[in-house]
Amino acid sequence: MSGPGLLALVGGDEFHPGNEPQDEILAAAARGRGPAYVVATAAARSHPEAAVRQATAWFKQFHLDVVELRAYTRVQARSSTTAATASEAAFVYITGGDPGLVASVLRATPVGDALIAAWHSGGVLAGSSAGAMALCEHVLVRQTLPGSAHRRPVPGLAVVPNAAVLPHHNTFGSRWFPSARAALPEAVLIGIDERTCALWESGVWRCVGSGGITVSPGGETRHRFTPGTVVDGMPEPVRAESWP
Repeated sequence: MSGPGLLALVGGDEFHPGNEPQDEILAAAARGRGPAYVVATAAARSHPEAAVRQATAWFKQFHLDVVELRAYTRVQARSSTTAATASEAAFVYITGGDPGLVASVLRATPVGDALIAAWHSGGVLAGSSAGAMALCEHVLVRQTLPGSAHRRPVPGLAVVPNAAVLPHHNTFGSRWFPSARAALPEAVLIGIDERTCALWESGVWRCVGSGGITVSPGGETRHRFTPGTVVDGMPEPVRAESWP
């Protein structure tokens, strides 16, 4: 494999009906090319084993055998053995959960770097909700109490530069927009509906799945994209040669 593979940012409610369009594409790109992993870092404090079971059962319908790559803590994320395993991945799916946990555990670690290196070598890299958020340069975490719509940014894995994902955009994520724009006036804000995917393939972003994608390149301007359309205004992912 050479060159970056497919990159998928999913708006949430992963491993449930409605996600078939994007997950069939992702699985087909990885089948027979190497190991496939689910990374449940975001769910480390809330039954990660359930997320792993869901992922394993879900992808069987697409003839893809998915197993867990465990990285719940910074100590685990610094494991050279786990990093070596991650570097061989043909498929990595980072689940939803706590977005701040994904960023704080995986950022600037051997395992986090290996997951991105595997994508640079042609593997599939996907994240849903918290996982999608963590793949961007900015991760929007709670600014105040649970349930508040106010968000503040922390550094993410920066696969998608100068951007932040607002997942679950069709349910509650859209309410994050005012605080996110105030905190990140120059960033591209990407609202992704549940069971919907922004898919990077062949040099373009496309909308795939059950809902839509709303892109705000700056200010209050917002552009809506529906399934099957090219999504304009999203930054290109970081290219392999520019990754340290």
